[in-house]
Amino acid sequence: MKYDIVVIGGGLVGASLVAALEDSGLKIALIETREPAPLPQDESWDSRVYAISPGSATLLQDLGVWQRMEAARITPVYDMAVFGDDNSAQIDFSSYEMGVSELAFIAENRQLQTAVWDVLQSSNENVEIVCPAKCTSIVWHESHVEVQLEDGNLLETALVVGADGVNSWVRQQAGIDVARHAYQQIGLVANFSAQHSHRNIAHQWFRRDGVLALLPLPDQRVSMVWSTTEEHANLLRDLPAAELCQRVAEASSHTLGDLQLVTPPVGFPLNFVHVRNLVKPRLVLIGDAAHGIHPLAGQGVNLGLRDTRELAAILNARGLQTDCGDFMLLRRYECARKEDILALEMVTDGLQKLFTNSNPTVARLRNFGLEATNHLPLIKIRLMQHALN
Repeated sequence: MKYDIVVIGGGLVGASLVAALEDSGLKIALIETREPAPLPQDESWDSRVYAISPGSATLLQDLGVWQRMEAARITPVYDMAVFGDDNSAQIDFSSYEMGVSELAFIAENRQLQTAVWDVLQSSNENVEIVCPAKCTSIVWHESHVEVQLEDGNLLETALVVGADGVNSWVRQQAGIDVARHAYQQIGLVANFSAQHSHRNIAHQWFRRDGVLALLPLPDQRVSMVWSTTEEHANLLRDLPAAELCQRVAEASSHTLGDLQLVTPPVGFPLNFVHVRNLVKPRLVLIGDAAHGIHPLAGQGVNLGLRDTRELAAILNARGLQTDCGDFMLLRRYECARKEDILALEMVTDGLQKLFTNSNPTVARLRNFGLEATNHLPLIKIRLMQHALN
């Protein structure tokens, strides 16, 4: 079977790229090991949520994804309050101050995945979903690429897009080097019902034991993301529900009053991954296959969706170039994305190191910097402008 593009990885970023290329005239195959689980027919909540930037929301709306989600389960964020670890340093961000309607939208992972797959399953005949399927080998030739599937099928394509996550198999097969280190932290996520209204404010605390965020959900619910040491995360995960609620309420200075657990805590390891090259001849990497950053800025999925937006724009505007795997065409994508990716890698990695440094002098300086920045509106606006894209 011959295709112009084979996308390996059907998560939000990979599936969104396929949707963005639906009218490109290119024949596309999406390979994924399993379809998203159907949405449960109850009032339960997904413990994994994303902070979707206004720019990403616009992209998803243009693709017809945003409209397919249940509006009542999407929560706009109007303000953000960030606290240092000395109980006094604070920086606030306001959508009014930024001149925008929202700073972000909090949406469930499963809602997003289901919506984007609904779009793909109603796509035109140029898009084929190969699922469930597993790749066993990739062979690069000068004029094409051969992708071997476990069921014996062989796919021939002009371009392979690796969208298969932070431990990308496609990236490994291509021999692309990465610089990586483990943060020795777990991102612990859970949902709570709060005593007091969150007022559509996202709260974040840079604590000595990690970074705690409470993100607004509908009806006085909040989603917790606590990036903390593996030992502390395991301790929290094993606590009875009532004691966990008490610990989180105390760690958040009882900002939202008493908490009740809605979904049990789930943890995932945190790693930094810098990918040396985003492209090779007839290969391009997007999403977590192209970068892995700490979740403290809530920008991982937005970074991936900006990959999608840029690559789709280049391929859709390729003009007379009939070979979508042309290396010079792909280099345009890499050049366009390098600065954005590197900036977020440096900021998130730097902040993680800064706030896990136990040196008292460093602690005083970081809290002073946080408080001083709060009184400099122009700097705050510059800090937030990037996150809105």
